[in-house]
Amino acid sequence: MARLANMLKATPRTRRMEILEAAFGSRFGRPTSSVRPKSRLAKGVGVACLFFGAAIAGGSSGALAAGIPSWLMTYVGEGQGQIALPVLQRARALYIQKASQGAISNPCYFAMDATRPNDPGSSGGRFYIICESQHSFRAISAGHGGGRNLRGVADFSNGRRCARHFGNAQDSELTTGGSYVTAETKTSFKGYYRVAANQDAAFLRSFIQFDGVGETANARQRAIGGHAAVALKGVCLRKAPSSPYANQDGYVPFGKLVDYAGGRSNGCTSWSLGDVKQILSMVKDYPTTLYIYPEAADVSNVARAVAAGQSPARAGLYWNAACLREIGAPKYWSRQVLEPVLAQYKLDHPAPPPRPTPICEGSE
Repeated sequence: MARLANMLKATPRTRRMEILEAAFGSRFGRPTSSVRPKSRLAKGVGVACLFFGAAIAGGSSGALAAGIPSWLMTYVGEGQGQIALPVLQRARALYIQKASQGAISNPCYFAMDATRPNDPGSSGGRFYIICESQHSFRAISAGHGGGRNLRGVADFSNGRRCARHFGNAQDSELTTGGSYVTAETKTSFKGYYRVAANQDAAFLRSFIQFDGVGETANARQRAIGGHAAVALKGVCLRKAPSSPYANQDGYVPFGKLVDYAGGRSNGCTSWSLGDVKQILSMVKDYPTTLYIYPEAADVSNVARAVAAGQSPARAGLYWNAACLREIGAPKYWSRQVLEPVLAQYKLDHPAPPPRPTPICEGSE
């Protein structure tokens, strides 16, 4: 994996496409070859661009699936540990596009199907780690944005298992489907927590920033990225002047470490502590792509089909059937519609002044 990434990173664009074709095999519908004349290489790049456009537009499933290697097709489906074909097509197309442009050099890419249930341990996961050069596919759990309930104004909150509401408004805490590229990773100290009798550990949480385009272009503004689904709750300040994290008065935060892998986030993608270590190691120094399904158009199209009494599947649309039965119909909240509502709600309901963190009992 690292060898291919280094090779791509230090290689000119024309040679990069040859390496990608060698790693991905017959992606463009022809046998693998390590070296190609420039004219055939240009044709390959053209086909890749056409592939990307068709996938995003929802073109012929049969034609697009033909470019997916046979080993990967064995993971395509809607069952446990599988990825829906439209999700894979778009994620793969995004990766091919960014790799051919030299924007990324990672041999692996990510995808997420936010229409599937967040049910760790039984649903088989809905976040996918795909490394085609290694014939590696893994499905893990991931949390979706919880949304908010502006009581008396608008309710766009999501349940723990299935997401009904999606959107890209600032402060909406909603998941936004579409194209992303992983950016820098920031690690911050959150406080201490108890791991054993008379033994505490520092909680350092890493955050992978996502950069997006189109509907996801404000990901950095919204602080949208990926992190472990853990947080410190019931935080108080404990006297620990010898700690490297102590404040000017010699205190550090102390709380209870809570795992919410089966819960919701504030719009970010959240993973279990065990899975986040692998993801962090994969994107360190090597950005890659993440495609999250559904996009705004997918949400609207499925909602229209449901309103018309049509089966989305029969209409050529994809949504996880189990979650669709739970939510009834999905809804997308654009920033143009929702941000003015959120701004007015904030004016009408100003936040109370922040309370100082209490001192832990017995800390003095």
